[in-house]
Amino acid sequence: MMEVILKREVPRLGDRGDVVRVADGFARNYLFPQQLAIPATSASKKNIKEMKAAADREAARLKGDAEKLATLLQSLTIKIVARAGESDQLFGSVTSRDIAAELEKQGYRLDRHKIFLERPIRLVGDHDVTIHLHRDIDVNLLVKVRAEGREDEVIVPKAAAVEAQAESVEAEEEAEAIETEAPEPAKADAKSGKTRGKSARKGEGKRAKKGEDEE
Repeated sequence: MMEVILKREVPRLGDRGDVVRVADGFARNYLFPQQLAIPATSASKKNIKEMKAAADREAARLKGDAEKLATLLQSLTIKIVARAGESDQLFGSVTSRDIAAELEKQGYRLDRHKIFLERPIRLVGDHDVTIHLHRDIDVNLLVKVRAEGREDEVIVPKAAAVEAQAESVEAEEEAEAIETEAPEPAKADAKSGKTRGKSARKGEGKRAKKGEDEE
């Protein structure tokens, strides 16, 4: 293991100016060649305070740039046209790479890894896509996926429709389960009434017999 000083932020390792211990091979094969760190010598450690101050200035600049970009992207809508079948299922999918390419056409160059998709888009419709611009700043981008030949079609977001349908089916299944588990009120009441009637008649019979004996 060896100590290094990070020259830039390294995910899951540290921020610029941090002194961290890493495996020798990781430092020599990755951190040093990528200019991400330098050996933590006595001389280099004297510059840590200056490096951290520079890192703070750079972080403030990056956050300011991200805030400005977020304001622009919030009002932006992009449209991607793809081949699709009659059921609005795409012949393929729309990925973060496709979204990044469309953004670049409109003058916004973004690393596709900042575009967050849980899974590739495979349905025609309107989709909200999260873009991670900064550790503290995310923005939602509206991506309209349209089928070739129906580029100007106004449709309900497919993702929302599918989710609503799934919720409806789930609600119906829960209702059926409740009906199956619940006792039948009519039969329960009839049985209860029958029991009460039988008890009442029995009680009346006993009272009548008692009256005859007294006479």
